[in-house]
This record gives sequence, structure tokens and C-alpha cells, in this order.
Amino acid sequence: MKPSSVEMNPNKLVQFLNKPASEFTKEDIIKFIKENGIKMLNFRYVGGDGRLKALNFIIRNEEHLDTILSTGERVDGSSIFKYIEADSSDLYVVPKYRTAFVNPFEEIPTLDLLCSYFDKDGNPLASSPENIMKKAHAVLKERTGYELNVMAELEYYIICDKDQIDTDFPAVDQRGYHESGPFTKFEQLRKDAMLAISEAGGFIKYGHSEVGNFTDDKYYYEQNEIEFETTNVEDAADRLIVGKWMLRMIAAQYGVTVSYAPKITVGKAGSGLHIHMKLMKDGKTATVENGGKLSDAAKKAIVGCLDVASAITAFGNTIPTSYLRLVPHQEAPTNVCWGDRNRSALIRVPLGWSGDASKMITIANPNYSEELKEYYGKQTYEFRAADGSADVYLLIAGLCVGTRYGLEMDNALELSKKLYISVNIFKDEHKDRLAELDHLPASCYESAQALKAKKDIFMTDEVFTEGMLDGIVNGLEAYNDYQLSERLYGKNEEIKKLVDAYIHIG
Repeated sequence: MKPSSVEMNPNKLVQFLNKPASEFTKEDIIKFIKENGIKMLNFRYVGGDGRLKALNFIIRNEEHLDTILSTGERVDGSSIFKYIEADSSDLYVVPKYRTAFVNPFEEIPTLDLLCSYFDKDGNPLASSPENIMKKAHAVLKERTGYELNVMAELEYYIICDKDQIDTDFPAVDQRGYHESGPFTKFEQLRKDAMLAISEAGGFIKYGHSEVGNFTDDKYYYEQNEIEFETTNVEDAADRLIVGKWMLRMIAAQYGVTVSYAPKITVGKAGSGLHIHMKLMKDGKTATVENGGKLSDAAKKAIVGCLDVASAITAFGNTIPTSYLRLVPHQEAPTNVCWGDRNRSALIRVPLGWSGDASKMITIANPNYSEELKEYYGKQTYEFRAADGSADVYLLIAGLCVGTRYGLEMDNALELSKKLYISVNIFKDEHKDRLAELDHLPASCYESAQALKAKKDIFMTDEVFTEGMLDGIVNGLEAYNDYQLSERLYGKNEEIKKLVDAYIHIG
């Protein structure tokens, strides 16, 4: 690793050990603990509710530390996952050394590590969402030769009492996009979170305030976003989950609430969890070719994700209020299509620094003298339906399945032309085009039916098991929310009760 890469890397372990996190060993972890006065370890692992759990250890001696880091520990799986029975509930949680970070919230010097679940025979837990994601990605690589890099846009609301903010500089309702202080009130909280996530190994692209902000009789609401950089699927999922936990911890220190709920109230911007994807092959981008043109392989991958998109909502839009966000004529997508720079599309291909874009720096800076580089390899394509209720591991697994399915589809390129849109499909003059497109589910119940219809695709090569898919379907159907939006229309108090029930989802 280049010295400059270490000097500027915010992860304290990377700096101290002078190596990337992917190369951390048990000996490295022990060395860091001994030489930096670490007194405690926290094992962390994702529960069935999507939240990080914790198991705390006081380090007694080096032999004790070595044992913990070598064997992991037992946990009660039936208390973590609904589908594990009490008579076979013992699971192992085993630390992943590459995830180690110094806990910034503990008074006692503490090192945290994320863990994977293993069954009684020492095998990866077949029903663990993390394991399913790994299998889905492995099958994609084995069957097609392609890999998937991903990243997330994490949108969230900060909620506080009105008297906690400075009202001398009021924000303009629903005009908060990229606003700065003093008109935005929680910019510092966002920056504190960005630094903490980066020091824990997360790759942050940027942060900014988002569209949503409003005030009611009691509370002030402000929407923000932290966007991650694309990386391998395992790191992307792990760091996102740590990021969500850290945001909550920092919000608690500020005395405010953070919520990833897809909808806070009617008529105000909802929060999504947009997933950007980059198709890779042999360590290089396969998303674009010929100086930035979207590749045929990427078009096939997009079509595969579109084909199973209605079923993917079962992993990415998992609560009734998800479908109060996915309503027509908003930026949250409802129609199965894709397009360039088009926010009414389910999958959007954003600007990608292709063509003559590299010359922009010389126009902005006439004294720029370096040789211009090509940056079109940054190009991604964005799945815009998911929200904060998503099971992150299963969502990414579903996108891996869709990518594989598209790459193997005989007529994918033909379908890509049919599903491409270059206009705002919600304008009256395009209503005929809109009528040609399939729609995403409008409730958890419809999402469950979509998953049933596509079940065989997700079970290919035993990525998902039938039992697990059936359990997801049953859970979605149990909400009994068919036509919920219509039933709740105009009933603001009932909507508020429903929103409050899921305010801390994910």
C-alpha cells in the first residue's frame, strides 16, 4: 500500500498496520489491541430486524483474546431470527477481521468487529441473509464471469422539537436539496457521521441535505443523504449497516431522532435507498465501452433487474409505508423502465464523465497543466425503488440474481430497447407510452405475489431456498395491506399512526 494512501486513510487500523483492511489478520488485530490500550471487544451482527446486535467482551489476557478471535462465540439464534426454532437455536458468530474498527462512542477503549453466522456443523448459516448475498454473487461470477460492485445512497430524516432549532433562518418547505447552513440545521451531525463511518472503514462519496424539510405543530423535520462509493458487495453491505447504526448513535448524542422510514407524512419527500451498480470483469469496469458508451452487457444486466424488479421489492420495500412512497408522478419510481439521467425511471443511468467531460477542469481552471485523464470508468446505473426498510443483504442478493438472469437472457438487448425511455412519462403527451409499461407493486401483498411468480429465478443454483422465500411471502401477506393507499386516502391520523409504527425500521 502506498504511504500516501495510509497517511490519508481515516481508518486507524489501516494507518497503524500500514495495510488495507482486506489484508488484516488475527495477529494484526492482536497487535493493534496490545499497542493501543484496547480493553474491550464488541462482536456485532445483523439480526432479523436489520439492526446491529452486540456482544461485549472484557479482554482478560492474550490467550483469551486469541481464543475469542479464533473461535467466535455462541448466540441464541431463535431470539435473533423468527424462523429459527428454540430446540435448534444455537449459532456461532465468527468475527471478520477486515471489518475491525475503533468504536468512537465507548468511554472504555473498544474495538468492534462484524461477524458472520455459522451453524452447529461450522458451515455458513444457509438462511443467513449475508450468506445468501455471497451465494448470489458467487453464482453470478461462476455462470457469467462478471462481478457486481455496488453502493448506496442513504437518505434519512432528522426529527427534533421545534424549539431545538434556530428559527431566524427558516428553511423553505420541500426546497432543502443541497442547502447549507444556517438554513439547514443538522449539517454538522451529517459531517460527524461521515467521519465516524470513514474511520470505521466505510467508503464515503459525499453527503448533502436533501429535498425534504418541514415543520408541524411540534416537530422540525430535515432530510439528509450520505452516499457511499462503489465497492465489492460484501464491504458495501457491511459498511452501510455500520453507517446506519452510527447515524443513530450520533443522533442520540445530539438529542434528536434519525429515521430511515420510507415515508414520514403525505405530501412530503420520502426517503429511498438507491443502489448504484457497476458491472465488472477481470477487475475493470464492464459497464461502459468505447470511451463511455453503455455496454451491451450492462444493458442485459439492467433488463434482468427490471424483469425481476417487482419481486425484488419483497427484499427492498418490506413494510406498508414503503408503498406510500412508491406512488405515481413522484421521483420515487412506479413503472418498470430505464433511461439516461431520467428520474422517472426505475433504473437510471446518471451522468458518467464520458466524451469531452474531462476538459471541464481546464475551463474552470485555465492554469490546469496536467495531462487529461479518462474518468468514464466511474459510470454506474441506479436502482431507485428500495428504501430504508430493506434487508440490505437480500436486496443486493436480489440484484445479483437479476444481473445474472439478464446476462443469460436470449432477448435481453431487444427488451432493453422496449423498456428504454427518454422522456418524462408522467406528462400527458406520453400517456400512451406510460400505458405500455408494467408497474411495481402497490402494497406488501402485491410484492408477495410478485415474488411467488418469480420464485424459480431466485432459487436457481439454490441461492434462495423455497422455505425462505415462502417465509418472506407469508410475512408480507400478513400485513393485509392490499389497496392500503386507497383505504387511507384522506385519513391523516391513521396514516400518522402507521408511520409512527415504522419510524425506526431497518
